[in-house]
Amino acid sequence: MSHTIKHKAKLLGRVRRLKGQMEAVERALEAEAPCTEVLNLVASIRGAVNGLTAELIEDHVREHVVAGPDATARARGADELITVVRTYLK
Repeated sequence: MSHTIKHKAKLLGRVRRLKGQMEAVERALEAEAPCTEVLNLVASIRGAVNGLTAELIEDHVREHVVAGPDATARARGADELITVVRTYLK
């Protein structure tokens, strides 16, 4: 069982909070809120996305790199992670 399935409820909770934060930005823009307020809302979204990303990376490392069933599976898990991190850092 994949770690995203094991932690599905927790991950979906995080995603739903992010959705709420995005909707708050939309409401602030529609209400013509001051730019500092909008910037603070966007900064909070960035922090939440980074937290979700860190959690997913950590779980991937534990499940697919450290606890992989054999050296080939662990190497594949590491390669997958490297690909994702490179994309994330672009």
